[in-house]
Amino acid sequence: MSPVDTTVDRELPTPEARDLLDLTRELVAAEVAPRAAADEEAGRFPRELFRTLGRAGLLGLPYAEELGGGGQPYEVYLQVVEELAAGWLAVGLGVSVHTLACFPIARYGSPEQRERRLPEMLGGELLGAYCLSEPHSGSDAAALTTRADRDGDAYTLNGTKAWITHGGRADFYTVFARTSPDKSRGVSCLHVPADTPGLQPAAPEKKMGLRSSPTAQLAFDDARVPEADLIGGPGQGFSIALSALDGGRLGIAACAVGVARAALDAAVAYARERRQFGKPIGEFQGLQFMLADMATGVEAARSLYLTAARRRDAGLEYGAHAAMAKLFATDTAMKVTTDAVQVLGGYGYVSDFPVERYMREAKVLQIVEGTNQVQRIVIGRRLTRPR
Repeated sequence: MSPVDTTVDRELPTPEARDLLDLTRELVAAEVAPRAAADEEAGRFPRELFRTLGRAGLLGLPYAEELGGGGQPYEVYLQVVEELAAGWLAVGLGVSVHTLACFPIARYGSPEQRERRLPEMLGGELLGAYCLSEPHSGSDAAALTTRADRDGDAYTLNGTKAWITHGGRADFYTVFARTSPDKSRGVSCLHVPADTPGLQPAAPEKKMGLRSSPTAQLAFDDARVPEADLIGGPGQGFSIALSALDGGRLGIAACAVGVARAALDAAVAYARERRQFGKPIGEFQGLQFMLADMATGVEAARSLYLTAARRRDAGLEYGAHAAMAKLFATDTAMKVTTDAVQVLGGYGYVSDFPVERYMREAKVLQIVEGTNQVQRIVIGRRLTRPR
């Protein structure tokens, strides 16, 4: 298929942001997209790509320059994530997860923690993971049972975390553990380097999609974490987790738009070239209507995540908007990728063409960072709470 780009040129807040997006597209075209299909098929994790992105300044974009970040507004950071995900979801999602893992120290860490930890975390030398879910604690995150017991000047971690993106490959883990019996106020947040004795990753899960992005359980067996690596105060972890997830959901929304856009591009290119009954199938009204709906969904999803991001950048409440963006963008990605398979017909069902991979990848985005049923609960509660 000939390359096609259905992206509508969009307004960016500064010339610097335009240059940043152009740099990202160049990196995607040269370093990311060419290896996506083969590495997904082989289940190879592109660890060195994250170092490349870090050295290009793309792993700390939404954090302040004095912390070692890029000093970019969230609306710019998310469009970079979209571009990365359009080239290869494992990379876009990896940047989103790493950004999520850095948030607690960047927002709630002490000056000493920020100075000691953030330069490497934001500079690309270290890759992070976010550890909230457990085998029996997913949507009900406050029911987590991993414990962090005080032991002198340290905490001793015991328990199991589940569904950890970059599990076994990350250099550090942002871990939420119970420090008292109180369901929500008894959770604390800890920074745990990967080489901590007593931390043992399990074998990666065998997944429908995102095979190049490792997802694994982590077991903690008397893993000692210095008190200096407690982020925020004791019992502050659950509020930190919820605050982080609002931003993380926007990262997933941007990833979903990237995957949906890649599927739309492939479907449009195929519809221009595939001929049936003497003309390109894109000239048939039935296909045109399908492509029009796909394109409209992509643009609407992007507008939703940008609206939420601009609220965040302005210091306004944006939790419900983040839930809406995550819900709509990921449902749209599932529909657009399914329709792309339909446009390609039998060719859409084989791995010679990328749309079957996009469809498998889109499904997980409806689940991670809170299922879409949880997003509806968040939105509904916001609508019905007393004003």
